[in-house]
Amino acid sequence: MAYSVAMPALGESVTEGTVTRWLKNEGDTVEVDEPLVEVSTDKVDTEIPSPAAGVLQRIVVPADETVEVGAELAVIGDSAAAPKSTPAELPPPVSRPPSAQPPPRPAPSPGSGTAVTMPALGESVTAGTVTRWLKQVGDTVAMDEPLVEVSTDKVDTEIPSPVAGTVLEIIAAQDETVAIGATLATVGDSDGPSAAPAPSTPDPSPPRAEPEQPADRTAASGVSGYDGAAGGAPYVTPLVRKLASEHGVDLSTVQGTGVGGRIRKQDVLAAVETPEPEPAAPLPPPATPEPQKPPPTAAPRTAELPATVSELRGATEKMSRMRSVIAKRMVESLQISAQLTTVVEADITRLARLRDRTKRDFEAREGVKLSFLPFFARATVEALKQYPKVNASIDTDKGEITYHGAEHLGIAVDTERGLLVPVIHEAGDLNIAGLARRIADLAERTRTNKITPDEMSGGTFTLSNTGSRGALFDTPIILQPQVGILGTGSVVKRPAVLAGEDGDTIAVRSIMYLALSYDHRLVDGADAARFLNTIKQRLTDAVFEL
Repeated sequence: MAYSVAMPALGESVTEGTVTRWLKNEGDTVEVDEPLVEVSTDKVDTEIPSPAAGVLQRIVVPADETVEVGAELAVIGDSAAAPKSTPAELPPPVSRPPSAQPPPRPAPSPGSGTAVTMPALGESVTAGTVTRWLKQVGDTVAMDEPLVEVSTDKVDTEIPSPVAGTVLEIIAAQDETVAIGATLATVGDSDGPSAAPAPSTPDPSPPRAEPEQPADRTAASGVSGYDGAAGGAPYVTPLVRKLASEHGVDLSTVQGTGVGGRIRKQDVLAAVETPEPEPAAPLPPPATPEPQKPPPTAAPRTAELPATVSELRGATEKMSRMRSVIAKRMVESLQISAQLTTVVEADITRLARLRDRTKRDFEAREGVKLSFLPFFARATVEALKQYPKVNASIDTDKGEITYHGAEHLGIAVDTERGLLVPVIHEAGDLNIAGLARRIADLAERTRTNKITPDEMSGGTFTLSNTGSRGALFDTPIILQPQVGILGTGSVVKRPAVLAGEDGDTIAVRSIMYLALSYDHRLVDGADAARFLNTIKQRLTDAVFEL
């Protein structure tokens, strides 16, 4: 029996995806749910698992091709069947309209080169920028080996070589922006002449100069001691390579735990935490005892340690696509809505004591650590149910206000690529344990680029825990089309005046600030104050079931 592997729906507005890399070859045995192929959309890069155990009989869509959701990618057959079957034995692939058909890939021939083109990296993406060449002219490259890194306003990814051979020509230089379908390089037989780019509209621009080849291939890879050639170190994503470079980790010494031995972010972090063994020092020769000296009259002054200096100090670099998108959206948000911030102070001493008493048992039972954030989230969604004005959106074109019927809570996550906001859908139905598990899961998968498009959209209100980095409070910017965002500050111990029957006393209390930025087109200052004080009272009372 044969099973069809189809392009899944990877988001509400996603209609197609691009095959970036096959993790299995025709004839390979595959298990149920084992990652089979990597695909990319304009919102996410993800792996598609096999729907059945068996043999990969046929790959229908090769790497770099873009197909519609539902189109057939491959065929899995029974393990007892022949590794490769004729097309007549298998169900026909899902037909695609002419508009969805990618341009044919030029086939390599002896003494010629194959064009490496800029693939379609999203429905609305028309161009991409070359951020870094992983190979240089004259380098040998294997089929599907990462050749160049490109960036768009929605995704950063690596483009693999469509064939095995030698890099004959690099056409698009680093930092150059080229249209989808344009030729980036040619790969072919080094013994033959360099092939011209694929036929296209003549380019009137002057010929581009080839990028300078680094004197040291190790420096070109960005990681000391790392060999990116096929047969050397396993496939490494740009995120992992950057992380290893920042921490000075030699990737050739890291044992990957991902699929096919791939080195993941967790592997690099584990290598950072594991100290290198120091060579044993030789035993010193017996020393002649020295006469005792009288103690010094004053302790010597400790030498001042030099401050850490960032490598970015004094540098100028090109703004990343992710940072450009974030900057654009933040400015647009300030231009769209009338934003201001209201701040209240909350005494959460009872909550701090509750957390201290229960956090060990909670972690043992639920498998995640108990931070303050699930309590903040629970109090927030409860207040949103009481004050739907803060859980709303405005359509100025229609002149309508929508008060949402559910609390879809966005959680701001600090990542190496920038600030991202995954969404806990139906957060109003979750208790403290459910919120803690969802927050930990979303944060981890967001930082490791495993989040799905649906989990990055649909939020109705956002929570930003700036206190996790020690900030007392800030004035966060609203994520459109929402009308509010809550910033929770750091919990600090501070002397406070307490009113009692016998008069006022001073005691050490756990204090924090709650900062609500809201859209004054809909939410008034009194509404914001009522909303904030409801959350404050809930956290102060600290009556939560764990």
